[in-house]
Amino acid sequence: MAEDSYMNRLSRPRILANNYDKEILENEVFVMDHIFSYIIAGFHEVWSGNHLYTFKAGDYRFFKRNQLTKSAKHAGQQGFKSIAVHIDQGTLKEIVTSYHDSTQQIYLGRDIELLKSNGYLESYVNSLTPYLGAAGKYDEEIIALKTKELILILLQTNPLLRGALFDFNDPGKIDLIAFMNAHYRYNVGLDRMAFLSGRSLSTFKRDFKRAFNATAGRWLTQKRLEEAHYLIHQKGKTVSEIYLDLGFEDLSHFSFAYKKAFGNAPSKKTD
Repeated sequence: MAEDSYMNRLSRPRILANNYDKEILENEVFVMDHIFSYIIAGFHEVWSGNHLYTFKAGDYRFFKRNQLTKSAKHAGQQGFKSIAVHIDQGTLKEIVTSYHDSTQQIYLGRDIELLKSNGYLESYVNSLTPYLGAAGKYDEEIIALKTKELILILLQTNPLLRGALFDFNDPGKIDLIAFMNAHYRYNVGLDRMAFLSGRSLSTFKRDFKRAFNATAGRWLTQKRLEEAHYLIHQKGKTVSEIYLDLGFEDLSHFSFAYKKAFGNAPSKKTD
């Protein structure tokens, strides 16, 4: 697989509205930039690693960059609605230069933080409405200013986030066994897993072989199938409920791999 452009491309500040009427919308996302998000209606379940977060209407969230997430957006009577601001690295570096505001502080918070409501955040969210979907001559510059405003508000009201916002490093090398056990369900390429574990692809493959005595592709398939077998036979889950959550791209691929591993179709019990 060719290296994903997310490792090289420059992001830009963005303000996005999410509006869904579907009862449940599930997706899997690589969070490339820090994201500030406010839920207007509905509720949101988010998996980051092995941790489940549940958010409701009225919640303000901060998503730390460089993480994999799985989520389910649940529509209420008004559907699911949220506003998200993507905080790019370029704007953060401008803040450091303009305000001489940097830090060597290590971020000790969670990958997803629930932010306490306050007047700053309430007023800020209310001010975003005119810029949703706007395409005027100066809207790009205005969005950049609104992103800077948000960063200053977060620094003012949530100083804990300073360590995350001003950390411009790529992920450091972390324990590979713990990382893989927390992320084997995610359907992403090995290059992305290598990046998030703080390794080049070649180093990732070498370290993986040493840690697991198997190739990453073979280990991931086996790990997912073992989890599938447990969920079907011990938890009573159906095939359609689990195959996507376990990182399989389609049902036929899952069924073929399962039968090859266990000798019968996933819908049938073993002796």
